[in-house]
Amino acid sequence: MASNMEVFCEILIAILLPPLGVCLKRGCCTVEFLICLVLTILGYIPGIIYALYVIVFQNREGSHELGAPLNSA
Repeated sequence: MASNMEVFCEILIAILLPPLGVCLKRGCCTVEFLICLVLTILGYIPGIIYALYVIVFQNREGSHELGAPLNSA
């Protein structure tokens, strides 16, 4: 689990340079990075919105460990 300061820094980088924030979080040769790059080229604000989505919300969906049941305590 990421600390609050780490998430804050990722969000700050995503606001300043959206593709860099996605690149640091997901990798450089991923679909998320390419989508963010295209959105940033077409318009800065859509790039920021997508980068924030990738950094904040996409991680929560896949945070379960592989093989672990969803209702384990």
